[in-house]
Amino acid sequence: MKRFPAALFLLAALPAASQTLTDRLVTLRSFWEAALDKGDAASVRQSVEGLLQKDALAVNPSDYNEMHALTALRNFGARAAVLDGDWEAAVAMLQAAGKAAADNAARASSTLGPIRKQHDERLAQWKKEVGDEESRLKGLESQPGMTEGQLKTRQQLRAAVEERRKAIQHSESSLRTIDEILGRLSEDRMLFEKSAAEWNGFITKEKLEISQAGSVGKFVQDKLEQVKADDAKPRFDRLSYGRRLAKLDPSNVDCERFVNGLMGLEDPANTAAGAKSRAPKQRKRKT
Repeated sequence: MKRFPAALFLLAALPAASQTLTDRLVTLRSFWEAALDKGDAASVRQSVEGLLQKDALAVNPSDYNEMHALTALRNFGARAAVLDGDWEAAVAMLQAAGKAAADNAARASSTLGPIRKQHDERLAQWKKEVGDEESRLKGLESQPGMTEGQLKTRQQLRAAVEERRKAIQHSESSLRTIDEILGRLSEDRMLFEKSAAEWNGFITKEKLEISQAGSVGKFVQDKLEQVKADDAKPRFDRLSYGRRLAKLDPSNVDCERFVNGLMGLEDPANTAAGAKSRAPKQRKRKT
């Protein structure tokens, strides 16, 4: 089963009164990761839905940082849906995340693109000026002696070169930051589009296999035996598939037992039988 990468967060947490969606994710991320590791998909899905219905509505589409957090939120929702066996909901989450990521990348590009162009143009200008000023400096310093005016000019040229070099360093740093942001947002878009397509492919393949098996019940029972035998796969994957099969055929008690076993829960049938066997026998009353 496909896992999703951990989300990247760009801001530190702020006081609760001014928390953004990004801040809430920073706070909740560790709890959600721990819940998913335990197999608790329901609580993560409920929490994600709560944020989507409340905080996500206040996200400014022009704030690429908050939009990035929104895609990360939906990523958690997709992971939880997969763990819950609800592949259709996972696809819907991934498609929504992909659209948000695409919109975010487009807006960031339209905003940061002109700024990037300005830095490129200024860099070319400043590098040319530094080259010219350094040539003048070299010419002055090659003379055997300099007048007071030439010494003053040399000092001014040195100061100008130093100022231009600092400006060049600042612009080069800004360009690296802009490229990193645009690259990350582009990766978000491609990741979610690819993941949504893959999970849609899994659902299509599943429908075909059900048709070939002749019935949902037959398909589920056959697949369950495969999942049981494949104990080398991670627990997350086996639990996800076990729940998927239980969702397809809720009447299959073997699926429920398999999932309960992975979760460390006692089989309800065994619990009921044990309780019955431990029930005190009533003595017959003498007449």
